[in-house]
Amino acid sequence: MTRRLAWIVTALVTVFLLVPIVVIVPVAFNASPYIEFPPSGLSLRWFENFFTSPEWVEAALVSLRVAAITTVLATVLGTLTAIGLTRTRARYLGVVNAVIALPMIVPMVAYALGVYAVYVHFGLVGSMTGLIVAHTVLALPYVVLNVSAPLQTLNPNVERAARSLGASPVRAFLTVILPQIAPGVMAGALFAFLTSFDEVVVAIFVTNQETTTLPVKMWESVQTDLDPTIAAVATMLIVTTSILLGGSALLGRKNRDESAHDDADA
Repeated sequence: MTRRLAWIVTALVTVFLLVPIVVIVPVAFNASPYIEFPPSGLSLRWFENFFTSPEWVEAALVSLRVAAITTVLATVLGTLTAIGLTRTRARYLGVVNAVIALPMIVPMVAYALGVYAVYVHFGLVGSMTGLIVAHTVLALPYVVLNVSAPLQTLNPNVERAARSLGASPVRAFLTVILPQIAPGVMAGALFAFLTSFDEVVVAIFVTNQETTTLPVKMWESVQTDLDPTIAAVATMLIVTTSILLGGSALLGRKNRDESAHDDADA
C-alpha cells in the first residue's frame, strides 16, 4: 500500500511539472496573434518571426557566445579544481567544498545583487566579460561535482605507472586520467552550458541593450509585447535541452556498460 501511494504521488508530481511544458508547445504553433490554449489554428509564423527578428536572433547569439565561453572556462577550472580537491587531505577541505558550492546555495537574487555592486565599482556592468565571469562562477560547482565523482574511484597507481614510464604530468593527464573521467567532464560541461544559457536573474542585473541574452529578451517580451513568439522560443529551448540531456544520459549509460564489460573481462 505504501509503495503504491508513493507511485501515485510521484505520478501526480510528474504530471504537475510536465503540464506547463506540454501546454506551451501547442501554443507555439498557434495561428492567433495572442497566447491561447487550445490553439484556434496551426501556423509556423511565430518561429518565422523569431528567425527574422534581429533583436531575437542577436539575443540568441549573445547567449550562445556567453554560454560557449563559460562552458570552456568552467570546465577547465572545475576539472583542475576537482583534481586538486581529490588529491589533497587538507584540514579545511570541507570548508573549501562548501565555499565552492555556495553559488548553488545562495539565493540567485542575492548573488546577482552582490555581482552588480562589485561590477559597478569596476565598470563591468553591461560588458560581455562581466557576464561571462558571473556565469562561470555559477557553473563551476556543477563541473566540480560531476568530475569529482569519477575521480573518487580512479586508481592513482595508473597515473604513477604512466609517470614511471616517462610520461610528463600533462601527457599522463591527457592519456591516462582524462579518458577515465571523460564522462564526468562532459556532464559537467553540459550542465555549465545549460546553466549559463538559461540564466536570467544575474543577466538582468548586469546586461544592457548590447549584451541582452535570450532569457532576458524573453523576460522583456513577457513584460511588454506578449505574443506567441515567446512560446516558439520556449519550445525550441525545451527540445534542445531535452536532446542534450538525453544524449548525456545515453552517453553515461554507454560508459557504465563499457566499464561493467571491462570489469567482467578482468
